[in-house]
Order: sequence, then structure tokens, then C-alpha cells
Amino acid sequence: MNPVHADFFAGGAGEERTLRGNLAAYDRLRIVPRVLRATGERDLRTTLFGTGLSTPVLVAPTAFHLLAHPGGEAATAEGAAAAGTVMVVSMAATQPVEAIAAAGGPLWFQLYPQPDLAFTAAVVKRAEAAGCRALVVTVDSPVFGRRERDLRNRFTDLPDGLACENMRDATGRVRTVEMDATLGWDRLARLREVTGLPLLVKGILHPADARLAVEHGMDGVIVSNHGGRQLDGAIATIDALPAVAETVGRRVPVLVDGGIRRGTDVLIALALGADAVLVGRPVLEALAAGGARGVQRRLERLTADLDHAMALAGAKRPAELTPDLVAVAG
Repeated sequence: MNPVHADFFAGGAGEERTLRGNLAAYDRLRIVPRVLRATGERDLRTTLFGTGLSTPVLVAPTAFHLLAHPGGEAATAEGAAAAGTVMVVSMAATQPVEAIAAAGGPLWFQLYPQPDLAFTAAVVKRAEAAGCRALVVTVDSPVFGRRERDLRNRFTDLPDGLACENMRDATGRVRTVEMDATLGWDRLARLREVTGLPLLVKGILHPADARLAVEHGMDGVIVSNHGGRQLDGAIATIDALPAVAETVGRRVPVLVDGGIRRGTDVLIALALGADAVLVGRPVLEALAAGGARGVQRRLERLTADLDHAMALAGAKRPAELTPDLVAVAG
């Protein structure tokens, strides 16, 4: 991969404290296993919004997959489908949602609500028509994060020939993805008038916002700090998860991303209240190295690693993972 593009995928905001913190937070946590639980063969299947999945590990929305591999987002979707899980398509994908959907497998669509309400509605309708089964609304980006690696590399736009294909309007013009500091809960209510898809809010870290999400009728909450790419110094997602999960109280699904690299990380996240997790950078690395097959193998390896950890921790199903199985390292 072009080193500048590799830096784009790997980097975070500011001094990258939150990027590093997402990983370091898992290093502070330890599993307290149970024994003699007769788990037998584990069952990792999960269902989200009516879709049955082979694993509670989903593909997080990430931009610009054609910078990583010629197969682009379609290859990622193919790999995710082969692994039996959902890919969340980024609004900033370098291939149109229709082409990504043609690769097969269940898709959700990630949305930055745009100031142009009519254009936002048109994008949502495109995602619906392509078969996307849920809408993931990113809410942590009133302004664009200051990503200093990209600034040093002068990477401020896509190379010639590539574009954010889901931002094409009816005239064929590719619009710029706009961060909108006027976005509020009222705008999410407007989305309800546009679509019947389940709505998940992505970017929740404070339990009060999780409570508001439920009160405003959102169908799911994703605990996320944007992979450390927005507010540098924000809390690690695994540290934010328990309070959010407690506030939500299983009224809607809670998902989490950020810092997940091994099956033991997935186990800890599920034990602390997540219904499923999303992974981003590991999938992009696998895509760059091996295309669709690489994505499939990485997701299957992560799932197998989770299965092994669950056997050793004494859990047959993800629902049996509880907070008492996790302790802070002394």
C-alpha cells in the first residue's frame, strides 16, 4: 500500500492518545474464568434486527477501501458475507452501495446527516433500495478531526479517478461530505420520517447520551470514539461501555468498536455489556494483504479466537458472558 494511504488508515487525531488508549484499555483488563461449566461446543450465533449472523463480530464502517485493494468495498463485503457477518458500508465508500450490495451478504449503511435534507433523504433511499438492513448514524463529528499524519503527508483528497461514490447526486456530481455542527436530536427524528430501517447512533460515549438515544426512539447504540480519529483525549470505548450498557438496560442493542484485535478483546466487550462488536483497521489490513479472502480469513480467525477464549472462560454462548468475568489488572 502507498505509505501515505497506510498512514490514513492507521492514524488518529492529534497526538493519537485516544487511538493508543483504545488498545491500552484492553491491556488493563483481565478475564476471571469460570470452570466446570460443561460448555461443550460453543454457539457464537447472534441475531441483530432480524438478521442471523455466525458471529458477534461485524465490519465497522471505514472509508476509501480502493486505496487498500483493487477490489475495494465490494471485496470487503464479499469477505464479510463468507464469514457470515454484516458489513457496515461507509457513506465515504469509494464504490457505490449498489456495487457493494452485489457482492452479497447483509449490509448496514453508515450516514453522516448532511445539511441538505433532501440529499440526505436521497442517500438513505439509495441504501434502502440496495438492500441495506439498518442505518448507522455517525453523531460524533460536528467538525472534522484534526488528523496530523494526513496533514503532514498533505493527504487532503482522494487520488484522481477515485471519489466518494455514495455522495453522487442526481446530476452525477460528487458532493463533499459535510460535517454539521447544527446536528441535533431533532434531525434524527426527521430520519424517522424518511426511512423505516432500524436507526443506530454511532459515537456514544457518555451514558446521558445513551439515555437520550433510547428516549428518542433509536433502535441501537454504538459506543465509539471514531477509532481515535475525532476528539483526541476522549475516553477509550471499552472504558465507556459499562456505564452506557447499564444506562441502556438491554432496551436496545449496544455495540462497541475501537481497539479490538483478539478474541479475548471481543469476550471482554461482550462481558461488559456489548451485544456485538465492530472491527475496522484489522479488516482493512486483511483487505490490503489478501482481498476478499483475506477479509474472510481475518474475521474467521477472530471468531475462532473468541470461541477458544469462551471455552477457557466457561461460557457456551455470548449471553453467558457477564461483568464478573472481567477484572482490572493490579
